[in-house]
Amino acid sequence: MNFLSEEKKWRKRGYKRVACLDEAGRGPLAGPVTAAAVLLKINSNNPELLKISKNIKDSKKLSAKKRQEFFKILTRHPGIKWGVGIVSEKVIDRINILQATKLAMAKAIKNLKVKPDFLILDGNFKINSLVPQKPIIKADNKVFSCIAASIIAKVTRDRIMIKYDEKYPCYKFKIHKGYPTKLHLRMLKRYGPCRIHRRTFRPVRRLAFKNK
Repeated sequence: MNFLSEEKKWRKRGYKRVACLDEAGRGPLAGPVTAAAVLLKINSNNPELLKISKNIKDSKKLSAKKRQEFFKILTRHPGIKWGVGIVSEKVIDRINILQATKLAMAKAIKNLKVKPDFLILDGNFKINSLVPQKPIIKADNKVFSCIAASIIAKVTRDRIMIKYDEKYPCYKFKIHKGYPTKLHLRMLKRYGPCRIHRRTFRPVRRLAFKNK
């Protein structure tokens, strides 16, 4: 990875507080969608961060153990500012998953302790914000801060789903985190949707309709 090249580019254009955003949980049939905003406040030549960048990857390419390790490093680093936004399955059903994702990102920005003057988004859409922004497809593979955001968003959501597993153990949320795996679909068919299932998503909607 070309370390911080995207962040540096916008800083050279006069933006001093560049925040990068990514989400987790657009595809699952249950639970919230989460987003994280990450803003680096340190010198790009910082040896510790350079070391992190050599091993860090998009959250989907890391094991759960590695995600946890990076989450701890990223969220405790004094030069990294971060915020998280969470939007529930009820809101997802009401406004659709794309709008819920945008809302989660807006909440993540709001929860940053530093107000950004430029945004880089993973994806092909913009959010409702007065802050100038640049969407980049697959930014979670190209931009360090977006990769960091993907890890923070993913670990945050996984922890929420593990908590839900305690409340709804028959669905095995701890294993699949709400994604449409064979196990989840089997449990969904057996027990029907629970409170945290997304009723507007086709497999859930179909089963909910059958059970009426």
